[in-house]
Formats: sequence, structure tokens, C-alpha cells
Amino acid sequence: MNEREFADEAIKICAFIMAESARTAPKSKGIDDLEIIYIGREKIEEIARKMEEFAEEDKDFLRDANSIRKARGILVIGVRGDKPIGVNCGACGFKSCSEFERAKREERKFTGPNCAFKLIDLGIALGSAVKVSAILGVDTRIMYRAALAIKELGIMKKDVLFAIPIASEGKNPFFDRQR
Repeated sequence: MNEREFADEAIKICAFIMAESARTAPKSKGIDDLEIIYIGREKIEEIARKMEEFAEEDKDFLRDANSIRKARGILVIGVRGDKPIGVNCGACGFKSCSEFERAKREERKFTGPNCAFKLIDLGIALGSAVKVSAILGVDTRIMYRAALAIKELGIMKKDVLFAIPIASEGKNPFFDRQR
């Protein structure tokens, strides 16, 4: 087989290994509130079209929609941030974790407020996943705009999420993008 003939399967295998690296990344107090999903090529056009709907607010949605069309799959990592870890650090903007828990949560692009430690856990998981992608030699980029479309489509409903489109091309299609 020619490498291009099994590239979709190779990307899926890479995504699965990336997901396991994200899952096993350190979590605050060992509490895992992550959700990790893989989206295959068949849904990418739907996500790109949803991204284009947001372009009136931010023209970079068009640029990123065109970028993800070059992906063979998308790994999505999200977190539920409404459960504080109980250290009363104040990073969420509240005096105590119990005050944070009583706060009214609002849906904007993401849902908040969120426990800062849960957001840190998400960042570490994202970093762990893309570290693996670099080791495996696949093209990735962590994307906020694609995640908003995924959330809007109801594919993942976590409070905060990010998408990692994955490709295997001669040049990473997610960088040096046209503005």
C-alpha cells in the first residue's frame, strides 16, 4: 500500500495515542474531569461550515475553517470546570471554593466561571497530546475556533474545550495560514 492510502488510519492511531497521553497527564489532586473524543474526517466539513457562520464576528474563523478542511481527524479535549478542588486559592475570582460553587454559571462561548486548577489540568492535557503528535511526526495545532464550532454543534458539551486537528502532509497546513 502507498502511505497515502493508509494515512487516515495512521492519523487515527496517532490521535488515540495522543488521547492516552492527555488522559494520563497529571491532574490536580488526581481528579480527572476531562473528556476526550476523536472526530473522523466525515464530520470535518460540517464543523468547517459552522465555523464559517461565526466569521461575521471574527474573520479568522474563515481562515481556520479552511485549515481544518485539510485535517484527517480532530482530537477534542474538554473539561468540566464547575467542581473546585477545595484549596480556596482565589484564582477563580472568588474568596473561597464554596463561594465559587454558589456562583451563577453563564454560557458565553464557554461556560464559566471555572476552577483555575481544572483549566490548568486542561492545558497540561493539551500539551501532553501535542507533545506526542510532535514525537510521532504528525501535523497539529491547538484551536479555539474549531472547538467553539464543535461545542455549538453539540458534539462535545464540556465547559471549556479545545480542538486539535491532525494531518500528515509535506508541510503543516495549520501554520502559515492566509489571513
